[in-house]
Amino acid sequence: MSPTRLSLSDVEALARTAHATQTDKAGHPYTEHLQAVAHGVATRGGDEEQIAAAWLHDAVEDDALTEEWLAEAPLTARTKAIVLALTKRPGEPPEAYAARILATPGALLVKRSDLAHNANPARLAVLDEHTRIRLTRKYGHMRNLLGLPDEPAAEEVTDNR
Repeated sequence: MSPTRLSLSDVEALARTAHATQTDKAGHPYTEHLQAVAHGVATRGGDEEQIAAAWLHDAVEDDALTEEWLAEAPLTARTKAIVLALTKRPGEPPEAYAARILATPGALLVKRSDLAHNANPARLAVLDEHTRIRLTRKYGHMRNLLGLPDEPAAEEVTDNR
């Protein structure tokens, strides 16, 4: 028998602890991004498995948690699959990454929320011009590969800054 599944508040606490020392490109606590993505998933109608995956979506990629930890974690198979689908592999072409997301049930909604927060004009505005242009192109390319519509410019602005 498997152990009791982690609650959403347990997953949030775990993600906050795992990413506690990390910052985003603008120097803000990385946990702000995780919170925004989880909130975006919830407001887009995502379920608890997707919200849990939103909290953990960068944990393996950023070496905050290991793939071995994820395999053994008391999470649903669907949550684990979404996290792995959103974990970019070194040297992986964007097309292969997008195909994996599209092939994984529930992953597209989490990635949509991730992209919406990453591409938020307010977040991009604090970056240097070169980085802002590079990331805007990167996020736009991924949205196109995933067949996602543009998000409203004001979306995903958080009140905790």
